Amino acid sequence: MLLWLAEYLTQFHPGFLVVQYLTLRAIFSVLTALVICFVVGPVMIEKLRHYQVGQAIRDDGPKSHLSKAGTPTMGGALILVAIVLASLLWADLENRFVWITLGVLFIFGAVGWVDDWRKVVEKNPRGLPARWKYLWQSVGAIAAACALFFTAQTPAETQLIVPFFKNVAINLGVFYIVLTYFVINGTSNAVNLTDGLDGLAIMPTVLVAGALGVFAYVSGHAQFANYLHIPYIAGSGELVVMAAAICGAGLGFLWFNAYPAQVFMGDVGALALGAVLGVMAVIVRQEIVLFIMGGVFVMETVSVMLQVASFKLTGRRIFRMAPIHHHFELKGWPEPKIIVRFWVITVILVLVGLATLKIR
Repeated sequence: MLLWLAEYLTQFHPGFLVVQYLTLRAIFSVLTALVICFVVGPVMIEKLRHYQVGQAIRDDGPKSHLSKAGTPTMGGALILVAIVLASLLWADLENRFVWITLGVLFIFGAVGWVDDWRKVVEKNPRGLPARWKYLWQSVGAIAAACALFFTAQTPAETQLIVPFFKNVAINLGVFYIVLTYFVINGTSNAVNLTDGLDGLAIMPTVLVAGALGVFAYVSGHAQFANYLHIPYIAGSGELVVMAAAICGAGLGFLWFNAYPAQVFMGDVGALALGAVLGVMAVIVRQEIVLFIMGGVFVMETVSVMLQVASFKLTGRRIFRMAPIHHHFELKGWPEPKIIVRFWVITVILVLVGLATLKIR
């Protein structure tokens, strides 16, 4: 929106041309989302407390969590509002990738919002039934996959890129839709599973989003893409602005979500943020790198799958409790130690992911 305004104002002063630079708009996007969170956050938390939109704690979970009962939840709505406003202000609204990503954010955020609303307001412990939740997640993922597939302008946009190799690109054809579906849905649910401790999910989300912003910048720049032997995706550079908005909104939310949390993210934030990471990775053709950088999300998801499979097949549990962060809690690790160590792991994995830009 402000890009259009700046282009109009250049006829009066050439200085407004500076707004065209992606890096500058990304910085403004971070700051805009951050300020929105800082300004709106305290008001939102107070309103959630007033209307008693508090988190219910499971009796079979770690006993240390019982003291968190009643903490305001659905705070992810603050993150989504900050991301949307910052993106609308600073991104190029003629870019198809921006609207596809915002559409994914909206659909998955709406699914999470309904689930949270039914749990904390209507006091329905089931929330949104699993079949309906997965149905609407599938609708969002398939819609995004089809939009990307049918608007693709070059073969590179639908190829699977294998990191660490210069010229390994697999033509997916219609299977691109299948891959995109699983990446978006899988990442959405993985982030949601990780969101179990104060600040545990949001910081890895910020780190991965920042790294995807780097991939978006070089993928959208023909010379950089050619030099680094990655596919050039025209227009993908605009995702830098959205990645920056996620970073700003995430850090702003962490201010209130850091241990001990004043507000929880809820499904409204976790499902939407995970889905957006997934669709961004698909756009810049870095699904495998997302799997590496989001290793904490993968670990949390795999721990649940292993736990369920082991219990059904043998009647025994592998972990004391799943997802795996609860296993460490029950082993006696303090919550802040688990959180920070998972953050450190994410930093390492993100650096490994970024290294794939040069190690080919």
